[in-house]
Amino acid sequence: MDHIQFSRHRRLRQSEGMRALVRETFLRTEDLIYPLFVAAGENVKNEVHSMPGVYQLSMDNLLTEVEEATKLGIKAIILFGVPFQEDKDAVGTGAFSHNGLVQLATKLVKEKYPELLVVADTCLCEYTDHGHCGIVHDGEIVNDESLEFLVKTAISQVEAGADIIAPSNMMDGFVAAIRAGLDEAGYNHIPIMSYSVKYASAYYGPFRDAANGAPQFGDRKTYQMDPANRMEALREAKSDVVEGADFLIVKPALSYMDIIRDVKNNVNLPIVAYNVSGEYSMIKAAAINGWINEKQIVLETLTGLKRAGSDLIITYFAKDVARWLQEEK
Repeated sequence: MDHIQFSRHRRLRQSEGMRALVRETFLRTEDLIYPLFVAAGENVKNEVHSMPGVYQLSMDNLLTEVEEATKLGIKAIILFGVPFQEDKDAVGTGAFSHNGLVQLATKLVKEKYPELLVVADTCLCEYTDHGHCGIVHDGEIVNDESLEFLVKTAISQVEAGADIIAPSNMMDGFVAAIRAGLDEAGYNHIPIMSYSVKYASAYYGPFRDAANGAPQFGDRKTYQMDPANRMEALREAKSDVVEGADFLIVKPALSYMDIIRDVKNNVNLPIVAYNVSGEYSMIKAAAINGWINEKQIVLETLTGLKRAGSDLIITYFAKDVARWLQEEK
């Protein structure tokens, strides 16, 4: 074999110490944002049937969950509201009410854990009786009128103490409108974590169980993106940069790692991957059936999202990952 020339790549893989020395990508607890579902009512701790280990929590149970997350070293949470069905209306009043679920939960969390970053999901779909992310007229989701309600929602969330606004509605101009609204209200220091590249995906199914926010008619394809499109993602991302976004979210993550890399290569802002409910549930189901090693699969998946270009990851696995990372130290 002396006459054959080839590279000896295995030299850098021959021991754990050597592999650690040349490792290129690292997953940290500080990279994680933990989603929480705040439910109306009292003494509520409902496990989401399609998302084992994820719960709808009423205000009186919320702080116990937040305390566990902070003890594990998690630095940020993102809040979603789950109101009573009878409290929903055509314009999603609960989204921008000062007594809304996200607003009250934010105040509660910030009073007890002022250093924890609270990200507020800024959308109407959980609060509208039709389940869409904007205002509906004659069966059409109207864009510009929806922006007015989204601005009101963002301002009310910041007034409650939210550190970061995360608008997820995918209306055209939503970042520009919210940035202008926050600035006019005196909140020019509040960053916007835009759901910039959000596809109309089947991976969201379990989330709609968790948030009780499925559309009551039609679908969201007139405002969320076609999964087949790549260049459209760059158009969406670049317009949000111009409009004033401070972070860009790519959602979903697992089937869109090429998009994460494209956005990372073209935009000089922090990139957030949303490891969505369907991605979580598939792994959980396989693990419960004993088909996979959950810990190894999750850590490999999230490391892959970091390698693809994500700076941060929103994930329902946040507590598990934080615990596993502690065990490895």
